[in-house]
Amino acid sequence: MSETLINDIFRRAHSEGRSTLFEHEVYRLLAAAGIARTPRHEVLVDGAEPADELLASMPGSRVVVKIVAAGIAHKSDVGGVAIVAKEPGAVRAACKNMLAALSGRDIAGVMLTEFIEADAGGAGNELLVGIRNTREFGMILSAGIGGVDTELYAAGSRRGQAVVSASTALTTAEEFLEIFKPTIAYRKIAGMTRGGRRLVSDEALLQCFGAFIRLANNCSAGDPATDFVIEELEVNPFTCAKGSLVALDGLCSFGRPQRARPPRPQGKIDRMLHPASIGIIGASATRMNFGRITLKNIIASGYDKSRLLVINPDGQEVDGVRCALSLGALEQRLDLLILAVTADVAFGIIDDVIRTDAVESVLLIPGGMGETEASREPAQRMLETIDNARRAGVGPVFVGANCLGIISHPGNYDSWFIPEERLPRAQKKAQRSSALISQSGAFLVTRLSKNAWLDPAYMVALGNQNDITHGDMVENFAANPDIHVIGTYVEGFKDLDGLTLARAVRKATLAGKQVVIYKAGQSAAGGRAAMGHTASIAGDYEVALSVLTQAGALVATDVSEFSDLFYLSDCMRNKVVGGKRLGAVAGAGYDTVAIADSIQVGDFSLSLAAIGSSTRERLQAVLASKKLDALMEVRNPFDINPGADDEAHLLCTEAMAAEPDVDCVVVGLDPTSPMVRSLQKSARAGFDIDSPESIVQTLPALVASCPKPIVAFIDGGALFDPMADKLMAQGVCILRSSERATRALVRYTEARLHAARLRGEAAP
Repeated sequence: MSETLINDIFRRAHSEGRSTLFEHEVYRLLAAAGIARTPRHEVLVDGAEPADELLASMPGSRVVVKIVAAGIAHKSDVGGVAIVAKEPGAVRAACKNMLAALSGRDIAGVMLTEFIEADAGGAGNELLVGIRNTREFGMILSAGIGGVDTELYAAGSRRGQAVVSASTALTTAEEFLEIFKPTIAYRKIAGMTRGGRRLVSDEALLQCFGAFIRLANNCSAGDPATDFVIEELEVNPFTCAKGSLVALDGLCSFGRPQRARPPRPQGKIDRMLHPASIGIIGASATRMNFGRITLKNIIASGYDKSRLLVINPDGQEVDGVRCALSLGALEQRLDLLILAVTADVAFGIIDDVIRTDAVESVLLIPGGMGETEASREPAQRMLETIDNARRAGVGPVFVGANCLGIISHPGNYDSWFIPEERLPRAQKKAQRSSALISQSGAFLVTRLSKNAWLDPAYMVALGNQNDITHGDMVENFAANPDIHVIGTYVEGFKDLDGLTLARAVRKATLAGKQVVIYKAGQSAAGGRAAMGHTASIAGDYEVALSVLTQAGALVATDVSEFSDLFYLSDCMRNKVVGGKRLGAVAGAGYDTVAIADSIQVGDFSLSLAAIGSSTRERLQAVLASKKLDALMEVRNPFDINPGADDEAHLLCTEAMAAEPDVDCVVVGLDPTSPMVRSLQKSARAGFDIDSPESIVQTLPALVASCPKPIVAFIDGGALFDPMADKLMAQGVCILRSSERATRALVRYTEARLHAARLRGEAAP
């Protein structure tokens, strides 16, 4: 790759006032980057006619005439492309007619190129490859079906079949080729269709992808040495000719790099999560406002009152917490300051915070600091003040604005303004090992209200992400040895924070942690709602899905699935995922069918394990001992009949988990069966969940001792909530239907196996 030549190409176009390259300049760029072969070509300017010698030097019997114009991206749509016989009269006539038809446009000339005879015709034999600079993820490489029907194929194909994308900062050519192989384009090029033949080698694709990745990374905002940033470079199509990729058309736009925001110091984020001192501005001594509720919650969470301050010019204590008159009057720097005031007041306080350098971190509770039209200009000025201070080495980190706050159990404080009576915070797990991050405070509240067993160690509401972003928080928790599962709800990204998040996800994945993400704004309407709610600009969902998944994240398709995956990931963090062979047990035929119907999600599926002879004999013996052998037979999924009691459920689950060819188990606990001790209080004496023989008492020991994932489901109503609660309290992963349990296990297994590949671990 000739970086000097590439820079000269952009510099010359820039000096002419252009932000796009002409097609022949794109050809020069492709050659300088070592991307692929380009057709022989010649540009004619000022109405010059092609010389006979030029035409004679062109291979073949035909030539292609193309208009050269900066403002025409798709030349064929406006009559700017013609294929003519290689005869002087025909070529000159084509040039003259094209210039006349497009007169009035900003025409720079015409270009003659050799006609490339493709090795194969028909749909799918042309390839699109391009890079583009996205606001959220930086440089993205995409490849797929090329030609005029690219959009049609993309709209009509299943996800990942027409076009695939990846971050050039996180992807090698070899990795991208593996992503590309499931596409229709690859299958056509590789000769994997009926009557097909291979058109180009994998080595040629690797060379092309690798050159695009190098060019993207050298001409990106992430390279401080670059003079120009490629905004978009697309070759559509590449054709396959004589075993090589040949670029038949290309476009490129470019710009100057923008100044990046300075990074947020992780040390100050640690102070925010584990503060040795907390101050509050906005806690009223006379009424129960948000600041007062926050103060009460911090006190109730057990935080030492002697390390708390209210800051108020009247000097009045609040709820026994001492008062400081101002930030300037503080005796020592605060680790955390909470602003529970209106936005118009908060803007002035932030200036004071930076001027005094009196705090390490700030929680901005108020709304109206960037998510409304009227507040965007003052919010932008605030960001510039924060960034300038940070470049000078002073000032705190900020969470918010428009945020609910933080619950940090390790930091021993709860700054949410939700009263305890509306959201109990009692500890559910013996050891908290997860963290939950969200732009929306309501998302955190509703997740916890619906499933207290999520019980994260940290819950951080980011609000508008005026300063600290998703990427910052995931990076912090990725480095925390006590956190093993990280969940985050994303509405939108600040500039390049999608890439920061992806890098943090990869860091967490390589450290053996699981990151679960729900990215909102999947539809156009969802994107607008996200923008209106938290001042976020929802980006391209397909790019976000691809990049975050490739980084190692488990990306949920909806909010309910997010809760299931976050919960299951925490339950399974110490389990060994050795493969994708499933064993399933349930007492109802409906459930076994539902399990079998749910083993595929997207392009990944579990397989139903083959049951070995010794395991089959063991399961048959259980049926015989319960006098069920005349009714049922051993298979997978294994329907053990509603007549199976607690012991039968336990023994069959144990046998299935012990089968060498089973990697994971789903078991239905059949709460409505009259044979199962599933009720908190049964009419039959000793036949409730507290009985030593109940599956509630016997299953937890098996789950704890088994290295394989075991997911149980209780498909029943509120009557069986106590059964579920007691099992969950003992570490058993419980979901409330067969399909939810199976699908969550499918998604989790896929993510764990992908993470193992990223870490270079041997394939099972």
